Amino acid sequence: MTPSLRISALFAALWLSLPVAAGNGPTPGQAALREVFEELVETNTSLSAGSCTLAAERMAARLKKAGMPESGLHLVVDPAHPREGSLVAQLRGSNPALRPMLLLAHIDVVEAKREDWVRDPFTLTEENGFFYARGVADDKAMAAIWVDTLTRALRGEFTPGREIRMALTCGEETSGAYNGAQHLVDENRQLIDAAFALNEGAWGKLDPQGNKLMLSIQAGEKASQNYRLEVTNPGGHSSRPVKDNAIYHLAGALTKVSALEFPVQLNDTTRVYFDRMGEILGGELGSAMKAVVKNPGDAKALSTAITDPTNNAMLRTTCVATTLEGGHATNALPQRARANVNCRIYPGSSVEDVRLALQKTIDDPAVTVSTLEIRGPLAKTPPLTPAIMGAVEAVSAKIYPGVPLVPIFQAGATDGQFLNAAGIPTYGISGIFFEHDLGGVHGLDERMRVRSLYEGRDFLFELVKRLADTPDPLP
Repeated sequence: MTPSLRISALFAALWLSLPVAAGNGPTPGQAALREVFEELVETNTSLSAGSCTLAAERMAARLKKAGMPESGLHLVVDPAHPREGSLVAQLRGSNPALRPMLLLAHIDVVEAKREDWVRDPFTLTEENGFFYARGVADDKAMAAIWVDTLTRALRGEFTPGREIRMALTCGEETSGAYNGAQHLVDENRQLIDAAFALNEGAWGKLDPQGNKLMLSIQAGEKASQNYRLEVTNPGGHSSRPVKDNAIYHLAGALTKVSALEFPVQLNDTTRVYFDRMGEILGGELGSAMKAVVKNPGDAKALSTAITDPTNNAMLRTTCVATTLEGGHATNALPQRARANVNCRIYPGSSVEDVRLALQKTIDDPAVTVSTLEIRGPLAKTPPLTPAIMGAVEAVSAKIYPGVPLVPIFQAGATDGQFLNAAGIPTYGISGIFFEHDLGGVHGLDERMRVRSLYEGRDFLFELVKRLADTPDPLP
């Protein structure tokens, strides 16, 4: 590169990183992220009609244009799943003594029907300070930020000590379908092997006035598992009803499942979460959360603490009915009735343990309880080492001064399930703030604050820079 071109590139990098005064619109760097974000969001990656492979190809083209060599770009497509491809990018580091770090995000999305949405779910709409579209919150914001971060490194904004690897994968949203993260772990481990990984699974929480309440880092998660409750029956003519009715048996079973409560369990992460959030929230709920830490058997404190469904989900295995079908004709007794029960299993329990608990609770020989497809290995909890927490705390203090950082145990399931089980400690951290409903994730008119996207960009960029230049944070 000639001196004049080198100076021009330096000024361009500085310009991309300059802040902009409020009201003047996005900075050039923010505008560049928005362009990547828009392309990802408007590439339909739903299982029914979309293509993760196309999205992966488009992100690879962007990185190649930014200067990523062909040798650092890997499109991984299983021939049996041609539309469910992944992209792995590898940015070389300057210090071979440091093991790589992995930036993980999934690019598939939950199904979205246009007729149900106010806005087109696959067109990025910016309105009243929010972005609307399927995937803006889950998980294309993080995927876009990872692409943007690598682009900034390629353009000279920083030179990482350790190699940075990025994996954009498919299949996270569909249990039982092909999963790109699992495929990479099982078939292409050499592409993604890392000392640790950063992933979705944690966020910042806003109060009703839009003020930042707390920022979270995820360490550990429950495993998602579906079970089928089924009743079969000879049926007959509806003019001759009998008590032995498949739908009645199933209804009785579901009523019992609705009352099933698994034992309370606390781990290192949830103890810290309940204690710190108790301080932050205060009042009756906060006091109850702190009391549960001291005595999980305190029934009064527990009943108050679990009025927040998030708290209940973090304390125990949970099971809930999610789909229902039964009968074959309006004038016939039902010959079959089925329900799907989705359970989120706490580490330490097994899939079979939970199935047996459901069967025992239902206590009806007419109802069979069967285990459906197993998504993957039961999750392992990565250690929140001082080096990991120190890096996150330092960046949080810089980007969000005064906002408490709280470790959380994820009640949902992420692709960290596969990496943690394979020995790659994976932490959920986004630096992106949401309202109490998490931006309507998986629901209608999914949204994210425009400001939150750009703040998340700043946060994750600083975190990657810091972790890329420090000794391995795990033994």
